[in-house]
Amino acid sequence: MACAKVRPSFQERCHVRFFFPSQNGSRTWRIFTVVLALGLGFCCSARAKDWGHIKFASEGARPPFNYLDNNQLAGFEIDLANEICARLKATCEFVPDNWDDLIPHLLAGQYDAIIAAMDITDERREKIQFTKPYVNMPSAFVAQREAAIPDVSPTGLAGKRIGSEARGAHEAFLSDVYKQSDLRPYATLEEAILDLGAGRIDLVLGDRDAVGEFLKTRKEGDCCRIIGTAGHDPAYFGEGLGIGLRKADQELKQAMDDALEAIKADGTFARLRAKYFDFELE
Repeated sequence: MACAKVRPSFQERCHVRFFFPSQNGSRTWRIFTVVLALGLGFCCSARAKDWGHIKFASEGARPPFNYLDNNQLAGFEIDLANEICARLKATCEFVPDNWDDLIPHLLAGQYDAIIAAMDITDERREKIQFTKPYVNMPSAFVAQREAAIPDVSPTGLAGKRIGSEARGAHEAFLSDVYKQSDLRPYATLEEAILDLGAGRIDLVLGDRDAVGEFLKTRKEGDCCRIIGTAGHDPAYFGEGLGIGLRKADQELKQAMDDALEAIKADGTFARLRAKYFDFELE
């Protein structure tokens, strides 16, 4: 039995060829058109899901990526999801959910996608799939405002005291790359920056958005400024942030990947980014 190429429509048709011997002994093919319904175990796809309506879930607790504004989800990721829906000619719906429930509730079918500043990791890939990453957050070095540190390379920071969050990606990166520096782990990024302001260390390394938010919103942040970046090495900081999807929803993944590529290519992503971030996203 052979199938023609299946088109992703609401209900798909497949030409199925059956072999029958004719009365005169010659071989003939008779072609039947079979409409396959959902759940039949034939070679053709049964019923493609109509993605005219896409329900996204987010935590609403990581501004500016996602947050609650008058009990409604808002932020960079919500704007990005709305743009994706516009490209797909679909309507968007957004629901807030607890972080620990996002993947279980996605798998249970309570929504179609997760857009919640979720890092793409191998552990999460065991349960769900991701779109192409839409953000790779760079890391940034912070120093006292008056400090003259023109070079943040491993050679330039040799002998410098550098703080970072303990047991995290930044500590691992510093341990492997900045071997000539004096590395100081802290329980939180806030504690590291406070010690930086007090002069106990020379620099702090953290995510660019997190350190920038601290410096802008906390009075203690007046002490310091961002002096350089360490980029985004996937070996330490992962592949980036992606939209989480069920593994079965391959058509939705491809459609979203195509939409994200177009959004970045035509400048829309840069416009959305500038609304929420005062620095480039990789």
